[in-house]
Amino acid sequence: MELNLANKTALVLASSQGLGKAIATELVKEGTNVMISSRNPDKLKRVQDELNGLKKGKVVFFPADLTKSEDINQLVKETRKTFGSIDILINNAGGPPSGTFEEFSDEEWEHSFQLNLMSYIRTIREVLPDLKKTGGKIINIASSSIKQPISGLILSNTFRMGIVGLSKTLAEELGPYNILINTVAPGKIATDRITTLDEMTAKKQQVSVEEIAKTNQKAIPLGRYGTPEEFAKFVVFLVSDVNTYVTGSAIIIDGGSVKAI
Repeated sequence: MELNLANKTALVLASSQGLGKAIATELVKEGTNVMISSRNPDKLKRVQDELNGLKKGKVVFFPADLTKSEDINQLVKETRKTFGSIDILINNAGGPPSGTFEEFSDEEWEHSFQLNLMSYIRTIREVLPDLKKTGGKIINIASSSIKQPISGLILSNTFRMGIVGLSKTLAEELGPYNILINTVAPGKIATDRITTLDEMTAKKQQVSVEEIAKTNQKAIPLGRYGTPEEFAKFVVFLVSDVNTYVTGSAIIIDGGSVKAI
């Protein structure tokens, strides 16, 4: 199958590490030009140099704070200035902190709202003029909590569900423009985020991180955490020309761990 991603342009958010970086890497391997972004210019520079070393698609970085609408606007403008029209948008953002309902202030709720939902809304709004011209693909990265809430992650559980409603509604509204939009929800993928959550659980239970990781992996039917690379490859399939009819879907990549149907 030909993915036909060479010479297309993708904007990948939160891509200096973790799932965002993995997606950017797999896109570059297919010859896609990629704008990467996060708040950390030093990390972005290292990723840019690493991916340009693949000598496939071209990678450029532009730092942005996704809680600020002006940063998002400038990021999209810079992507157009560098590559021309945008074909693919990968919405992604760092996970909100763990904790229970009574532990969070209004300010913490507001920050998570801006980072984990409004950033997606604003970026989609900014890239729509490009995608409407010839069609395009949008992927909204969420969490397996869209199917089965995760204890201690009330902020994530709340705002990830908003992403699903956004994607499903936009699938109908944007369908006439041949814009395909899907939610992709990771379960336990071996990233720094999972390591941090395991460390916090281990501290609460006063056991080793290795013991927590072992317990978590035993609960996954495939018996292991997923890798960022295998997650990214599925995302690349969805944004490629191979996918011409999947839109409005919420797809969980979790090794079978979510029990909900």
